[in-house]
Amino acid sequence: MEPGKPQGALGANQRWSARRKRDVVLRLLGGEALDAVSREVGVEIYRLEAWRDQALRGMEGALKQRESDPLAEELKAAKLHIGELTMEVEILRKEREIVLRRPLAKGRSRK
Repeated sequence: MEPGKPQGALGANQRWSARRKRDVVLRLLGGEALDAVSREVGVEIYRLEAWRDQALRGMEGALKQRESDPLAEELKAAKLHIGELTMEVEILRKEREIVLRRPLAKGRSRK
């Protein structure tokens, strides 16, 4: 064990932090025996296996994510802006049609 790392089982009112779980999972992935780690930290084998499996799924998901392409992001923003402008043009055209269909007011202006 490295100095400064928590060792052994937790006390009655203590909780397992994500960092501490990570340290235990790294020990398992490093090749330490599951039953030995279980005895040392006071956690059931099935729970340690669940932590390890969850960590591996998370790692796999993180590795599947593609790095963002700045050009693709810029294109997406441009398409969004074009969509907004298109909607605005349609609204203005409909408003213009409504105004052009109104009959002119009869009589003098009210000034």
